[in-house]
Amino acid sequence: MAFVSQIGAGVIGGLAYLGSLADLGGKAAYYTFIAPFQGKPVRVQRAVSQALDVGVRALPILSLITFFIGLILALQSAYELKKFGAVNFVANAVAISMTRELGPLITAIVVIGRSGSAFAAEIGTMKVTEEIDALETMAVNPIHFLVTPKFLAMIVMLPCLTTWANFMGVLGGSLFGVAQADFTFFRYVQASVDALFLRDIISGLVKSVMFGVTITAVGCHEGLATGAGPEQVGRSTTRAVVMSIFLVVVVDLIFTALFFFVSEG
Repeated sequence: MAFVSQIGAGVIGGLAYLGSLADLGGKAAYYTFIAPFQGKPVRVQRAVSQALDVGVRALPILSLITFFIGLILALQSAYELKKFGAVNFVANAVAISMTRELGPLITAIVVIGRSGSAFAAEIGTMKVTEEIDALETMAVNPIHFLVTPKFLAMIVMLPCLTTWANFMGVLGGSLFGVAQADFTFFRYVQASVDALFLRDIISGLVKSVMFGVTITAVGCHEGLATGAGPEQVGRSTTRAVVMSIFLVVVVDLIFTALFFFVSEG
């Protein structure tokens, strides 16, 4: 009975956590898309600053990682396709894998490590130093002031980063295609483009938007839930990274299944 009780408590705690994330995400969406028409404008300058940090400054590491991922995919695909004399389908395999799945997922993981953890650390530090209490004392809503610029930056920049990650993955695959599979660079790119349908690209971009919402909600929620003491900031940051990766994978599974059944239907 104790074991069953622990399972029940875990399920209830998990549902409560998801409810808290949904509540925070809903409030951030309200302040982003509705409140500006009610005289509560978004802090555009702060949102642009967050977008630069989330997007532009993530490009070097994201480019390097996705380039290597594309090259690895090409090598692994060629290893199996060579058995069937179908090495010319390497470009198709890399392009479809990157746009549907790996481009959005790798981008989300990189952003979690760079920005999701930073969100939790920044807001957690403000919570410990009672800056958030000071904002509330001045009648400033912390979600409007702190979370909304991050929310806006993430939902704009994640699809942009995902598109760039897809391109770099295809570019990485082309290195193998040109060197080992008798492709020219332009023929490899053309084969990649021919292999893709619009739904492949759109499904990856839709996933990236949902990943951005998830990462922002988890990072900011963990920051706002930080307890007293400096060591709690580190715990909140660690928990934000772990929970973000877990929930991003769950969201990825849900949307992959949804797109699969829609395409089958």
